[in-house]
Amino acid sequence: MGHLEARLESDLKQIRNEITNQAKQVQHAVDRAIHSLQTGDHKLAYATVLNDNPINRKMREIDRLCHRFIAVHLPSAGHLRLISSIIRTNIALERIGDYAVTLCRESVRLTTPPAGPMLDRVEWISGESKMILEQACNAFNQSDAQAAKTVIQQAAKLEQGLEPIYKRILEEAPASSSVRDQLALFIILNQMKRVADQAKNICEDTVFAVTGETKSPKVYNILFLDETNSLLGKLAQAIGKMNFPNSGSYTSAGKTPAKTVSQGLIDFLKGRGATCEDVSTHAISDITFDELVNQHVIVSLDKPVSAYLKEIPFHTSVLEWEIETVPSDDDLAAIETLYRELAVKISDLMTLLRGQGAS
Repeated sequence: MGHLEARLESDLKQIRNEITNQAKQVQHAVDRAIHSLQTGDHKLAYATVLNDNPINRKMREIDRLCHRFIAVHLPSAGHLRLISSIIRTNIALERIGDYAVTLCRESVRLTTPPAGPMLDRVEWISGESKMILEQACNAFNQSDAQAAKTVIQQAAKLEQGLEPIYKRILEEAPASSSVRDQLALFIILNQMKRVADQAKNICEDTVFAVTGETKSPKVYNILFLDETNSLLGKLAQAIGKMNFPNSGSYTSAGKTPAKTVSQGLIDFLKGRGATCEDVSTHAISDITFDELVNQHVIVSLDKPVSAYLKEIPFHTSVLEWEIETVPSDDDLAAIETLYRELAVKISDLMTLLRGQGAS
């Protein structure tokens, strides 16, 4: 090995050792923050807050080492991917340290530590987040892309399971608890969830460093609502599937669903060389809250969303489109006009969500 190669490997080893130690410090901070929350140990909480300063200094030092490495060695291919991933992982770890600080600051604001069912929820979420973070750091340190992909799936499952838990926590909150305590608990749970989010980002950087694979574009779940689910929602659903099959997953439902899908819609789509794949009408009342949680966007086509849904999941966005053309069942010309109107709106929506490359 020549002098330049030896210098490169030595510098790279130093950077890897630094990021590994940083990951350990951040995991320790999260452990201490959660322990202080569970036990009401304010001394530990404040000590954890102050110990975030060395984490921040180390983050800046690692950033300096990475940029010096690039300037000195002009890396390419695998080395460049690795340094790029370390820079992003360094940022993710620093943010997780900040989340630990917020956990501590909110825990000292609680009148009493969580207890009963509330403590069970907190322990479950914190346990899952800590496990995901630990496994993400291990995958990164070992350059294990397959393990990283497994952790990404675990983080996604945690996110899907949190919305119902938020709802239960609000329902289970003791009548004696203050608004400040409830708000603090929601902030605490949100910070724990963000720990898992950043761990997922570390895993995505691991996969990129090892394989060169980048994160796949997000596929958005879109739910269209109308009164009968026989024409408006079904047509919007069909347009989404025809025009943007790779960017979204489309469903529809009605408040008082008709017995059958509009025959005019079926004939119209057939005339365009397409089919109405979902020929059954669906009721909004059959959609559970847990299922709503998975919807990224809910679009109401003929009334305010509040006329259809009493509650909107926290991470779901809502749109209310004003539709100018509402055709009768057998008016194919009016259905054609409606088709063009909806196609433009759906194109705008998917371009907003996925960019110009939406397909």
